[in-house]
Amino acid sequence: MDSAKEQLISLVGQENVQDAHKSLEAYAMDQSFAPEMKPRLVVRPKSVQEVQALVRWANDTRTPLIPVSSGSPHFHGDTVPGVPGAVMVELFLMNRILNIDRRNKMAVIEPGVTFEQLQPELAEEGLRVNMPLLPRRNKSVIASLLERQPTTVPRYDYSLTEPLRNCGVVWGNGEITYTGEAGNMPLSLEEQWNKGVFQVDPKGPAQTDFFRLLTGAQGSMGIAVWASIKCELLPGARKLFFVPAERLEELVDFSYRVQRLRLGDEVMLLNRSLFAKMLAAAGEPSGLSEEGLPPWVMIIGVAGRAHFPEERVEVQEKDIDDVAKQFNLTLQTEIGGISGERVLEIILNPCSEPYWKQKHKGAFQDIFFLTTLDKIPQYIEVVNKTAGEIGYPSSQIGIYIQPQHQGVSHHCEFNLPFDPQDTEEKERVKEMYFRASEELIERGAYFSRPYGIWADMVYRRDASSAAALRKVKSIFDPRGVMNPGKLCF
Repeated sequence: MDSAKEQLISLVGQENVQDAHKSLEAYAMDQSFAPEMKPRLVVRPKSVQEVQALVRWANDTRTPLIPVSSGSPHFHGDTVPGVPGAVMVELFLMNRILNIDRRNKMAVIEPGVTFEQLQPELAEEGLRVNMPLLPRRNKSVIASLLERQPTTVPRYDYSLTEPLRNCGVVWGNGEITYTGEAGNMPLSLEEQWNKGVFQVDPKGPAQTDFFRLLTGAQGSMGIAVWASIKCELLPGARKLFFVPAERLEELVDFSYRVQRLRLGDEVMLLNRSLFAKMLAAAGEPSGLSEEGLPPWVMIIGVAGRAHFPEERVEVQEKDIDDVAKQFNLTLQTEIGGISGERVLEIILNPCSEPYWKQKHKGAFQDIFFLTTLDKIPQYIEVVNKTAGEIGYPSSQIGIYIQPQHQGVSHHCEFNLPFDPQDTEEKERVKEMYFRASEELIERGAYFSRPYGIWADMVYRRDASSAAALRKVKSIFDPRGVMNPGKLCF
């Protein structure tokens, strides 16, 4: 038996160490264009103590570790080994909901907890957690937050890391830290809860937001073993509206005004192609024609909570309608034969299997970045121009724009579907992915989550930041065992 396997069995048990060909092949590649590389072993720790023992073992043996908390499929190359001999650390067995505190609207969960698991438990307490748009059912809540996937309710985004607050983390050197206010008290979580501390404030220890070293790091700094998450009250009344437009520019000022007034909960903008794909993937009639949908639609969900929920919805509807009229736009409860109630039902839940973006052609690539809404039309021109040069139909490009941080910034995403069996189309999308990304960065698009080839594009333009990140990495992961080969490390 492999000596490494023997050692790992002694740490986590024989049933939680896998080296079967099928298990290893599952991580050798994903849905991205990352180079294929098979890991050495797959392990499944069950506790914080086992995670810490694994990281210390990795330091002693100089073995690369790649933490994974979401089920397949994966899309960005961050879980594909970047160096030989890596061990995948699956966190699926650490799937406990540790605490739900309704008074402070907080939940503390382990990394294996998924959206599908968490939302029903929160609903029993009259709470919910804000989700990304149609996450897959086996998506880890903590992984989604650490990746800074945009949530659909911008007015509750007080920073780009919301609703993540505190973390328990095993750093790459094997040491455990509690971040935020949890780290300001030398107590266990249970002792903190008994003393009325519920891990709300993200600052700490010593007023330093250490959890930010984990966000967007692709598992290259340490392993989060629990996190506290800010929740919201379940609405007592809801309604969803559509604002159609022929051009995105018609919605820009309206969107800014609505968000400045803090109107609406769910707010997002979709082009016709992506809206149609979302509806089709949710089981709407296959005969639904894109021609029946407007080129652009802004979706606005309105909710009323606690006191006078119906009245709150009614007042917001009137206010949004008044603002829409100021910009010569119309507020609608139905579009293309689809009701607002049906779309609300779709976006409030994880998507069915397979993942909704795969249903159209079987595979896809997304190009996404942060920017401001007023600049997005010029980025659309860049992508359409690149598509024309390569011969990819621009009509197939889906566009998703998600306001974040109360509308201060916007997540802009271009969806490029393709048939994975069509070699020519796959190569065309690959070329477009590279060329468009490079051009968008040149034009000022901020790739805040630099997966794969984006890391080189981003960091070779900012050598000082790359050097600073490497220095921070050397402090928290001095032997470089955490997901080496990712980001600029």
